[in-house]
Amino acid sequence: MTDPFAAFSIPDTDLTRKACDLVFATGTAALAHHSVRTYLFGRALGEARGLRPGLSYDDEVLFLGSVLHDLGLTEQGNGRQRFEVDGADLAAQFVSENGLDDERTRIVWEAIALHTSRGIAHRMRPEIALTHAGTSIDMTGLGADAFPEGLAERAHTAFPRLEEGCGLTKLILDQIAANPAKAPMGTLPAEIARQHGVGPPAPSWAALTAAAWPTTR
Repeated sequence: MTDPFAAFSIPDTDLTRKACDLVFATGTAALAHHSVRTYLFGRALGEARGLRPGLSYDDEVLFLGSVLHDLGLTEQGNGRQRFEVDGADLAAQFVSENGLDDERTRIVWEAIALHTSRGIAHRMRPEIALTHAGTSIDMTGLGADAFPEGLAERAHTAFPRLEEGCGLTKLILDQIAANPAKAPMGTLPAEIARQHGVGPPAPSWAALTAAAWPTTR
């Protein structure tokens, strides 16, 4: 594996290296590569917007939120909640047990729990907003025109995609097929399940509201 700390000026601490090791040990290679690119692309977008690592935000926390954001799609992180929250819980436990203080641990948790929450995450503090943005750009490519020339190519050379969609779709669908409760109505997992016909059909909003409080009528 390419050493990203030297090649891309990633914050090099005992905890960032442990986090990187955890992701490569517990997830697929495609998932781990996506997680590192999420940081690189989130940081690059932040710099394009005038945000400076270490000055405008906590760069170590951004790396931790980014590289750990899909722990909920690993076997170790697969619990009973939607994958974003399962991953946030495991990541918070990991960074706390490795010495991160409570305030910074909470930011890591929020960055991961909100990383698919379009329309919300971008309004949060930079570590959370940039984790969301980095994830989105790596998955869709939208916004990559703001990057320095050659960054995307370097990132993909060091951490190639390996699988279509970074392999995330299959991981999400497999979890939902085993436990439909992992795709609550209105979430990204639920929308992916709907598009692929996995799990039971979701009730319509009209049906839910029509059935509410029947004894009060």
